[in-house]
Amino acid sequence: MNSELINYLESFLTPRRQELFKQVIAQRTRFLTVAIEDVGHLHNTSAVMRSCDAFGVQDVHVIEELKGKRIDREIAMGAQKWTSVYRYDSTKTALAGLKSKGYQIVATTPHHTAHKLEDFKLDRPTALFFGSEKDGLTDTVIEAADAYIYIPTYGFTQSLNISVCAAILLQELTQRLRNSQLDWKLKPEDILEVKELWLRRNLKDYDALVNTFNTSAQ
Repeated sequence: MNSELINYLESFLTPRRQELFKQVIAQRTRFLTVAIEDVGHLHNTSAVMRSCDAFGVQDVHVIEELKGKRIDREIAMGAQKWTSVYRYDSTKTALAGLKSKGYQIVATTPHHTAHKLEDFKLDRPTALFFGSEKDGLTDTVIEAADAYIYIPTYGFTQSLNISVCAAILLQELTQRLRNSQLDWKLKPEDILEVKELWLRRNLKDYDALVNTFNTSAQ
């Protein structure tokens, strides 16, 4: 996907939508990413995706090893319209892929020696792993993690719903990124990729427009 084609496709958006794309993509990051491991309740997966979009985290990694492929209905409803969703049928595959891209694996858990949120040091690309409220993360993630993080609670409830936990962590950590000197923004090639994703999902005649552009360019 080259920049000329992206510019051509963007011309079919309203000026307001073009400006919104520009503003939002300037705040997008892949420095921080989220992985969801076998969360059974679809509304929780959907809520985490919405939080990722709201706080500018572009990528969501969904592991469906134990409960199978369950997010198709959520995708059909547009829950991940603005995020890039990567799906895995194995936790080990997801871990290996993220580590190969340079991410540290950070397990969110209250049951392990961990950093409190305020003490966690965000200084390298980080993949936050979330498990279900009932079962938490699997031993596979816990054993592979480079670090652990938890949100202190002070009431009778000792755990938070995954969607609430994700929202709290993402708000805090993305704010830290934006106040830091870290290179957290999307690279030029990532910007083209993400814009293509958004255009594909927003232009009803996307395929016809691409064919028209390619034909005229020959």
